[in-house]
Amino acid sequence: MMSNPSLIELVEASQYLISQIAKHPDFLALDYDPDLTIGDAKTALTYLQSEIESNQKPNTASSFSGQE
Repeated sequence: MMSNPSLIELVEASQYLISQIAKHPDFLALDYDPDLTIGDAKTALTYLQSEIESNQKPNTASSFSGQE
C-alpha cells in the first residue's frame, strides 16, 4: 500500500504542474482571462509552502536544543 505524500511534497508537485500548465501550448492558445490567474495560484502555493516550512522549523530546532 502506498503511503500518503507529505503536504510539502504535494505543494511542490502542484507548483511544478502549474508551471507546466502555464507554458503548455494549448493553455497559451486559449483566450482565457479569469479573475484569478496562474500567477495567483503560484503565489498562493508559495505562501502555503512558506507557512508549512516555518511551522516545521520550531519542531526541528526544539529537537536539537538539548545537544549543546
